[in-house]
Amino acid sequence: MRFLVINGPNLNRLGLREPEIYGALTLTDLERKLLNLAEKKNFEVVCFQSNHEGDLIDAIHEANDQYHGIVINPGAFTHYSYALLDAITSISIPVIEVHISNIHKREAFRHQSVTAPGTIGQIIGLGFKGYELALLALIDKLGGEHNEVRKDS
Repeated sequence: MRFLVINGPNLNRLGLREPEIYGALTLTDLERKLLNLAEKKNFEVVCFQSNHEGDLIDAIHEANDQYHGIVINPGAFTHYSYALLDAITSISIPVIEVHISNIHKREAFRHQSVTAPGTIGQIIGLGFKGYELALLALIDKLGGEHNEVRKDS
């Protein structure tokens, strides 16, 4: 099985940006953790980060033919990018949304996710562990019949 992990705007600043909220670990640390998990569990993971909405949309579109599922942290695009929602709903592979912090304990504008309705689930507030849990949930959802399972099943 092969999965794409997408991180949106400002997540390249992990370890520097608001460490009291996001922690001291970097995006490289996160990616290393996910690659180690993939090696242990015998699947492939590819990590992608961009601060540009169009690049994220292109990655989602291209993933449909290359991966069995996506884990995405859309960053601030979570709260207003209907274009990302449209990209997610235009593909047939399952997508899980992840947030490092608990968005419901933060500023009011962060409480609403416009992208979550296009996903099969959302994991929030569990730090980097949320990404690992999302990947394991995708594996569980696909249950070995990954070529036939789609997000609406």
